[in-house]
Amino acid sequence: MELNVHERGLLHAVTQSPALAAMSGFFSALSQTVPPEIHAPADDPVRLAWFDEQFALYRASVSLWQKNLVRVVHPANGERADLVEATDEGRAALA
Repeated sequence: MELNVHERGLLHAVTQSPALAAMSGFFSALSQTVPPEIHAPADDPVRLAWFDEQFALYRASVSLWQKNLVRVVHPANGERADLVEATDEGRAALA
């Protein structure tokens, strides 16, 4: 199965996690763009690049679920995100 760089990185992080994990918790470690300055204007190129990558990581997390490579064990409850684990298919996709 072909995975993009964000899907592969997230799936690897989930499989290596010792406990159930929220995929968004891995975003900062997987991000390849520098976070923008807090007071940077909305049209700052660094801010725009960072936003683009954050959306790409969210799309990757949804894609992993749609491809049945991760499963939600504990749905989001308003205080935390979905907690997921890799499926057998997900582990096989990394092999």
